Amino acid sequence: MTKEQIIREIIAPLSNDLAVLSIAARTAHEAATHEECLPDNKYDTTALEASYIAQGQANRAQEIRIALEGYRTLTLLGFDDDTPIRLTALVTLESPQGEVRRLFLGPQAGGMKIADHDGEVVVITPRSPLGRSLLGLKTGDEVQVGEAAAALSYTVAGVS
Repeated sequence: MTKEQIIREIIAPLSNDLAVLSIAARTAHEAATHEECLPDNKYDTTALEASYIAQGQANRAQEIRIALEGYRTLTLLGFDDDTPIRLTALVTLESPQGEVRRLFLGPQAGGMKIADHDGEVVVITPRSPLGRSLLGLKTGDEVQVGEAAAALSYTVAGVS
């Protein structure tokens, strides 16, 4: 899978999520401001609760808009074995047992998994612990994933 395909696979669900959340936020706003939602007494918090839901959905929609803009304007960089890992790197990690993990270092949408004929690609961000650990490494370098006794060691098998 190319990085261009990965970007398309990230943008598609983000666009769908934005459409759904935008409708949900509008619906929740309408419910919060509807006359039937007006409080009957000082203890009736229905309208307040509905407004919290509407605000939360609007905030999440804004986060998705920012992520979409970040991916739509993202400049994909080229990498080779001697190029330090940074944003837009497609990184292949290999454990001593031969387990392979493929990661795309993107600006947003960390945790998203993209299915591929070779398995899956997991989107990580530079703000994640693994993303921070990978920044600046090159092919052949080792990285520790996890904490203390539970830490696993991986070798950077490839960067593209």
